[in-house]
Amino acid sequence: MYRAILAGSVGLTSSLVALNHYNGSTKKKEPLQLPSYPAVPTRHEQIERLKSEKFDVLVIGGGATGAGCVLDAQTRGLSSALVEQGDFSSGTSSRSTKLIHGGIRYLQNAILKLDKEQWDLVCEALAERKNMLDSAPHLSAALPIMIPVYSWWKLPYYYAGTLLYDLISGSARLKWSRPITKATALEEFPMLKENDLKGAIVYYDGQQNDARMNVMLVISAARNGAATSNYVEVTGIKHDADGKVAGATCRDSISGEEFTINAKSVINATGPFTDSIRQMDNDNAETICSPSSGVHIVLPGFYSPTNMGLLDAETKDGRIIFFLPWEGYTVAGTTDTPCKPIARPEATEGEIQFILGEINSYMRQKVTVRRGDVLAAWSGIRPLVRDPSAANSAALSRNHVVEVSPSGMVTIAGGKWTTYRKMAEDAVDTAVRERALEGAGKASTMGRIVEGANGYHANLAIELCQTYGFDTEVAHHLAHNYGTQSHEIAKMAKLTGKRWPFLGRRLVSDMPFIECEVRYSVQFEYACHVKDFIARRTRLAFLNVQAARECLPKVAELMGEELGWDSERITAEVADAEGLIKSMGCTFTFSNRFRLRETAENTSEGEGQACSDAEYQKVFAELDADQTGVLRPAELCEAYKRLGITIDIQDAINIVNEVDTNRNGVVDFEEFHQIMVGSAYGDIVDNRLHALAELTMEQKCEEAGEVAESG
Repeated sequence: MYRAILAGSVGLTSSLVALNHYNGSTKKKEPLQLPSYPAVPTRHEQIERLKSEKFDVLVIGGGATGAGCVLDAQTRGLSSALVEQGDFSSGTSSRSTKLIHGGIRYLQNAILKLDKEQWDLVCEALAERKNMLDSAPHLSAALPIMIPVYSWWKLPYYYAGTLLYDLISGSARLKWSRPITKATALEEFPMLKENDLKGAIVYYDGQQNDARMNVMLVISAARNGAATSNYVEVTGIKHDADGKVAGATCRDSISGEEFTINAKSVINATGPFTDSIRQMDNDNAETICSPSSGVHIVLPGFYSPTNMGLLDAETKDGRIIFFLPWEGYTVAGTTDTPCKPIARPEATEGEIQFILGEINSYMRQKVTVRRGDVLAAWSGIRPLVRDPSAANSAALSRNHVVEVSPSGMVTIAGGKWTTYRKMAEDAVDTAVRERALEGAGKASTMGRIVEGANGYHANLAIELCQTYGFDTEVAHHLAHNYGTQSHEIAKMAKLTGKRWPFLGRRLVSDMPFIECEVRYSVQFEYACHVKDFIARRTRLAFLNVQAARECLPKVAELMGEELGWDSERITAEVADAEGLIKSMGCTFTFSNRFRLRETAENTSEGEGQACSDAEYQKVFAELDADQTGVLRPAELCEAYKRLGITIDIQDAINIVNEVDTNRNGVVDFEEFHQIMVGSAYGDIVDNRLHALAELTMEQKCEEAGEVAESG
């Protein structure tokens, strides 16, 4: 007893000493100077403003371009508002390749096809790239990208292209491109296929956390006085007696209330939904948007170096595939498939398999990226447009298009994430000119930093560790997602109850997201639903769908405390978030018969013990009636039948799908083994295939016992 008390007191003393050390209490230290911001209005306050004020500019659409428009207009001195039918960045803007780039493939097309439009797009994007990196240093960074080369003549060809890319960038160049030898390429990217590799070219572009960048633009506009709200759907465009645009009729999707926003001008920045708003304004408006789906997948971080991307410039169908480190994981994509504009697009199995095939073609033979390695997959819809005023109005434009309707509504469409600021500037310039908006100054967004960048420095993560006692991984996560707003999050953090770290209770044990981020997202970032938090305030759902699923109950509980939800609402929120997760390439079902263990603490010490491989092989062989080495749905039906239980073939297919990580419609021994071991140790509970195996073995044991007794 005394030994335990002594040990506890020593632990407490060492923790206090460590905390004093990190706080610098052993020597006099200047108090931490934190940046100050104007308060962020609540969503309720913003809705009241939307209903009662008349604005110079109303922006419809809360993606990157819409957020850029409202920030541009507000900082010119115009009273501005923004509404988004879903969450901010819930569409294409959160589903990008995460690159801030000029478009090296557009440069190639511009030269080979003498395409001035694509040349102009590259020049514009490269000018904007540096500004994006500087405006949000906590959310973005330069990234070297390798182009592996397997033909000698292509080395000078690709190098010339990347050098031209650098020259166009001028003073905004990140770093000079460089050729590297085969040995250096393999050292930088050890998984790369070695056969016939001649060398590689390394060039530089930028990378960002797209959804958080989008949300920070909205928050920056709100802090500057803009009235912004998510979950407000536009149901119609209002016109005055002269037929000119005068605002919009709306419905608050959360309260169900309908109201009118009065505005002198309206900017339509709705991406793939461009035409639906144009046709609210004018029934006879011809469509200009041609949506295209781009799919990405997320893989474990060990598949890519931590600071080197890869570009596959020669896929089977001519598309480019990027293979990039992102948020500690690996993101790969994209595809380019015509589609219809829908609110929740899904990655198809064919598109996922295409990306996997292209990745594997660049990997060493001993490294195979499997379907079961896909932690998440998503589809984003690019709003490719045709310019109705162009000579060839049927041709699709990769650049952005600004259109003014007869009523004076401005539509901004097309373009890319990197050029959002210039697109917004062009749209607001047009609105000021067309609607004669008084008091508008010149655009001032070039060089303007976003939320969290004020006072940011490269050692912020160290400062968070020393000041508050966060562990290193959590501190880096906070610094690179919230910037200097991390201090506000720290104020909300609770003690862990551990010797180290002192603060930061994790939502998922092996990921750096902490509980107080949930409360912060509700209070300061307009998170209204559980799915807002897991997909856009953090990127959990985009990184690992199973981890996102695991934390849903806790996230719903914390948000419920902030927003006053009852148990029925909490259950509905979890179900809605599960719907989002299901659309993101998950390979498991959400039956209550197969749920991931929520925390390691739920399993008592010593619970479960795995059998030997030989024992598992015996069970597998017993279920594998036709001895083909895989379990098929029909065999599961027969196995249940032998137990006196009847299930239909669809149930059997669902059981297979729960564990079929490589998505080939059957269960091989490796998949079976993973489920059996996971169930034995409590990592996976209530799995139906595991239950079937256990019942089958019990039955065999009983039959063996009966035979022994009769003998």
